[in-house]
Amino acid sequence: MIDKSPYDLVVITGPTASGKTRLAALLAYATNGEIISADSRQVYKKMDLGTGKDYKDYIVEENKIPSYLIDIREPGYKYNVYEYQNDFFKVYEEIIQKNKFPILCGGTGLYIQAVLERYKMVHVPPDHHLREQLKDKTLQELSNILSSYKKLHNTTDTDTVKRAIRSIEIENYYQNHPEIEVELPKITPLIVAVDIDRELRREKITKRLKERLEQGMVREVEELIKSGTTPEDLIYYGLEYKYVTRYVTGEISYDEMFERLNIAIHQFAKRQMTWFRGMERKGHKIHWVNAKKNIHENVKEILGLMQCSS
Repeated sequence: MIDKSPYDLVVITGPTASGKTRLAALLAYATNGEIISADSRQVYKKMDLGTGKDYKDYIVEENKIPSYLIDIREPGYKYNVYEYQNDFFKVYEEIIQKNKFPILCGGTGLYIQAVLERYKMVHVPPDHHLREQLKDKTLQELSNILSSYKKLHNTTDTDTVKRAIRSIEIENYYQNHPEIEVELPKITPLIVAVDIDRELRREKITKRLKERLEQGMVREVEELIKSGTTPEDLIYYGLEYKYVTRYVTGEISYDEMFERLNIAIHQFAKRQMTWFRGMERKGHKIHWVNAKKNIHENVKEILGLMQCSS
């Protein structure tokens, strides 16, 4: 347990396949901590292999580290950053009240930034006129529109047209409603990111994709469709669900699915790194730990950082 740390939250982030979940679990074990997930896909029940829920990573010395904001919505639901921000601060307060240490862990940059910068957020209603204007634009054109917004958006998660249009809809609403005021608790975070070199990251991503397919990711998608989640809804979630669903529905071959998905995940990891570098440019101090280093040494390094404020 950490005594008199100047920080009241540790953020553990990094690109996909960097080992951040296990690092967060070991840190939680060392600090009497509990983990709050920052993953936009792991909020969904029954979507396990496709979202990379490595439940075994949360087991340390036969103890299950408590984790939150995983498996909290049904498949097909459109969870958003507004809901996430509300859910995070609710759980954060509960953890603090239990005299536990909160650790935010995940790779969804917008979720993390919404917490750190305490964005003023409210429920954003559909803008049907805007949707009509955007409906014929390509994903690249929509991404270009998103990049024109000064404050955010999470381009790492907008790999489908529908998600990109919804993102523009949200950004447009906030620009047109500057009067919105939201009161949120102030936090003093220590931000840690796992630095993994490109070749190792690519190797781990491809290996993990093969393992998850062998473990039954195609069957997972088939079961989701059988239980009532539409292919359109699954494609909306992007990455694994986008390409595996297209294979299951006969749109592409297995080999094409694997190759296109593998490339898409590599591109996703690259966008995540771009997002984290962007956070640094905005003034967020990020302490980078090396993925090649012994994980227990990285935990010790973070424990040392938690004891000082410089």
